[in-house]
Amino acid sequence: MIEVRSLVKKIGAQEILRGVDLEVARGETLAIIGRSGGGKSVLLKHLIGLMKPDTGQIWVEGQNIIGMKERSLASIRQKVGILFQGSALFDSMTVAENIAFPLREAGERDPKLLRRRVTEILEVMELQGEEEKMPVNLSGGMKKRVGLARSIIRQPSCILYDEPTSGLDPIVSDSINRLIRRLQQRFGVTSIVVTHDMKNAFHVADRVAYLHEGRIYFHGTPDELRTSTDKLIQDFLLGRSEEQLTPKAFGVES
Repeated sequence: MIEVRSLVKKIGAQEILRGVDLEVARGETLAIIGRSGGGKSVLLKHLIGLMKPDTGQIWVEGQNIIGMKERSLASIRQKVGILFQGSALFDSMTVAENIAFPLREAGERDPKLLRRRVTEILEVMELQGEEEKMPVNLSGGMKKRVGLARSIIRQPSCILYDEPTSGLDPIVSDSINRLIRRLQQRFGVTSIVVTHDMKNAFHVADRVAYLHEGRIYFHGTPDELRTSTDKLIQDFLLGRSEEQLTPKAFGVES
């Protein structure tokens, strides 16, 4: 579905991506993990053409999107939905209007068709009866569901998730994880989930990619990640910093 080759991106003097190579199979859910500020969201934005690399290639269903003109890129974006970290809902629109927005942007004007499609997606998202609410009246979890509903209304073949459980309590996070899995099973979509939440990654992913110092350090199954004896991976999974604190670090003699 997606192939990334030797992707390099600098922002100012900082080299964020240093030659990322990655493949995402059709129909799988890939979790991208790594430290905060390590380039996960930057990589995600490249996959849909929101950012351009300094060098490298990104292939989506056999087409290299790097250097594409905006019109050609728009046809690629129809195949890829994205759930932004903050859901990015329009405050002045109702739930139904937010969800229908991509269809209207694509030129659909038939009110009956729009209403039917929105109703179908509301059922999938378990949001029946919420269509007239405004975003300000929604909980964090419901905002995520509405944002996700909007991203799949045009039935993309791939969905990108940027920290889908960020800021949510464990119960709501679990419901979002189950929803990601259900969408994969029901629609056969390819999913890429950027997350720092290891429980989230292990719950939803078929494969996991660990982005470290601008490169993919590990790419394999959740079980292979969990049982790895690599110290760098173990430190990350256990949340262990490289510097071990000693009594002297607190001004105390051992």
